Amino acid sequence: MAKIRLLHFADLHIGVENYGRLDPVTGVNRRVLDFLHRFDELIEYALEHEADVVIFAGDAFKSRHPNPTHYRAFARRVKRLTDAGIPVVLLVGNHDLPTMVQQASSVDIFRTLDVPNVIVARDERVYPIETRHGLLQVATVPYPTRQQVLTHEKYRQLSIRDLDRAITDVVAELIQSLAAKLDPHLPAVLTAHLSVSGATFGSERSVMIGRDAVILKSALVDPAWDYVALGHIHKHQSLNDGAHPPVVYAGSLERIDFGEEGQPKGFCWVELQRGETEWRFVEVAARPFVTVRADVRRAPDPLLALRQTIPTDRLQDAVVRLIVQMEAEQEAMIRDRDLRALLAGANTIASINREVVREDRVRLGTLTPEAMDDRELLVKYLESKQTDPARIEELLTYADDLIAWSANGE
Repeated sequence: MAKIRLLHFADLHIGVENYGRLDPVTGVNRRVLDFLHRFDELIEYALEHEADVVIFAGDAFKSRHPNPTHYRAFARRVKRLTDAGIPVVLLVGNHDLPTMVQQASSVDIFRTLDVPNVIVARDERVYPIETRHGLLQVATVPYPTRQQVLTHEKYRQLSIRDLDRAITDVVAELIQSLAAKLDPHLPAVLTAHLSVSGATFGSERSVMIGRDAVILKSALVDPAWDYVALGHIHKHQSLNDGAHPPVVYAGSLERIDFGEEGQPKGFCWVELQRGETEWRFVEVAARPFVTVRADVRRAPDPLLALRQTIPTDRLQDAVVRLIVQMEAEQEAMIRDRDLRALLAGANTIASINREVVREDRVRLGTLTPEAMDDRELLVKYLESKQTDPARIEELLTYADDLIAWSANGE
């Protein structure tokens, strides 16, 4: 029996304009064009490799209310897939959800117009999809909201924190109920837009709409599924350590900001049949984000030192930020226009930050900031402000919790 070829992607976020400017030819922000070009790469791959089905795991647009130009660009690309006879599942993510349940999501128009080969998954359901290589079962879990929990009488008096905990239980029960509806002899895929325990976040917290509930990984690793296609977290990662079923975040197709610097971007190509799955990550040519750090404090000619430090070969077509450490007396020697000339190969200069080290700020003794951890730096700062020792100890108890929370990626 031939394997079903599935393409899984997520978090397109059309409408992000960070570090972009207007393109005079199209009238569209050039960063928006970056996101659309990545979508085009994906479509070309799907057509060339004859995908049987495409699963989009949520967040088509940056905004719940995309402008018509962005919507048209998205619809045209979905149509390229469906015109080739490829069914497309559009899962509703948190950026697609309306503020009220009664309102339409940003992708509901496909369902309203009954567009052939497009499934808009706004609720928990199992969809049987006839592909060129056989029947595939796709179970959908859109972004979980408190409204789902509040439909249950027993949860209506809970606090917001307790409601978030209840969401975890409700989603786990929903996934179990979906698995119970499957034909055990046919391949099955679960697609969900949510945060899973143990996943590593990218920069999506900076663009997140609303609070987030975290679902236990154990709710997803049911052998009833042959592949679990996740969206919501922008960093591509596999959560099930090579075991069956693969539990995979495709990640976003394009970088949003410097929080995603260095992260590969792309989609997942999956070949599956019941009980057997092979998949791989396919990287796309996302716009590079590059941070250049230079310390010219001991340089007799700081501009020459910068010319020798800045990696011009890495800046080509990148979004670049430059951070220069300098002494106070060097500040007048380094003009912004000279720095911009050194970054001329960049697509966009995001920022130029001058970190001027002044003697009256140095209170670290023989240590340097780089040699100190966050707690030590905080202590030095509080001491420099002549904070009462008892107050310092009190603040450190809170700081220790925050540092531990940050280290765990929570």
